[in-house]
Amino acid sequence: MKSIPALPRYATPEFEQFANVASSELTLPQWLGLARRINELFRADAALAGVVVTSGTDTLEELAYFLDLTVRDPRPVVVVGSMRNPSTLGYEGAANLLEGFRVAAEPAAKGRGVMVVLNDEINAALEVTKTDALRLHTFQSRAYGILGVVDSDRVVFYRRDERRHTQNSEFDITLVNDLPRVDVIVTYQGASGDLINAAVDGGAKGIVIATAGAGATSGTQSEGLRYATTKGVYVVMTTRTGGGRIAGGRAGRGTTIAGEDLAPIKARILLMVALTKTQDAAELRRIFAEY
Repeated sequence: MKSIPALPRYATPEFEQFANVASSELTLPQWLGLARRINELFRADAALAGVVVTSGTDTLEELAYFLDLTVRDPRPVVVVGSMRNPSTLGYEGAANLLEGFRVAAEPAAKGRGVMVVLNDEINAALEVTKTDALRLHTFQSRAYGILGVVDSDRVVFYRRDERRHTQNSEFDITLVNDLPRVDVIVTYQGASGDLINAAVDGGAKGIVIATAGAGATSGTQSEGLRYATTKGVYVVMTTRTGGGRIAGGRAGRGTTIAGEDLAPIKARILLMVALTKTQDAAELRRIFAEY
C-alpha cells in the first residue's frame, strides 16, 4: 500500500497470496486451483467488484487466457505484472498494479472477460502476446488493437472481445484435477515427424502444430501427423507467423482441427480445457470457432 498511496481513491483492496514462484514455474494444477479460487470468491461475495492477479510476465498471457476460459463470472479479472525488477531503476510494477485495480473497479469493465493491464494499456487475454523480451511496451494485441487505456482522469474502453469467455464459457473445472497433455511443435525447414511420434507415444492427447504460413508443414511432419491421427490424437493447426487465421479444409477433417487465429500457446490451452468436456472432433471444431 505504501508504494501505491493513491489506491484508496479507486478501490478497497483485500490481498491474498496464492503462490510465490516465477510464472514459468506455475503448474497446471495450480492454474486449476487459482481459477477455482477466483470462482469461489465471486460466488461468496456479491459486493466484490473484481479480482486483480499479479504474475511474472514470461507466461502471463497463458495464465490470463486460461482464466478467461475458466472463470465463469462477468466481473472483471485483471492480470498485471512488471517488466523491471523491483530493485531496478524505473520499476513500473506499482503503477501497473494501481492501473489494474482501477480497471477491476471500473463498472464498464464488467463483461469484458479477463484483461491484461500494463503500460497504461488494456488488452484482451485472448489476443495479447508478449512481443519483446525486455521492453516495457511488450504486451500487444498486434492487428486487433487494445481494448482501452488507463489515463490519469479515467479508464477508457474502445472495443470488446466478441468471442465467448468468462460468464459465457461452457467450461466447468470445479471437479477437474488434471488437464490432458497437449504439446506444441513448430514447423521449420526439414522438420522431423519423429518429434510428433514421440509426443504421441509419450501420452499427448493433443498436438498443436505451429505451421509455416497458413498451414504448411515441412520435412516428414506430414508422416508424423498421420501417425497422430491414426492414434486418435487431436491435431490443431495454427501459424507461427504471429498473425492470421487458419481456415477449415484440410484442417477440418478427422481429428484435425483448424486453430482459427489463436497463437499456438493459446490453442494449446483451449484444447486442454476443451478436452475436459468433450472428445468429439466436431464439438472441438465448434469450440475453436467460438472461443
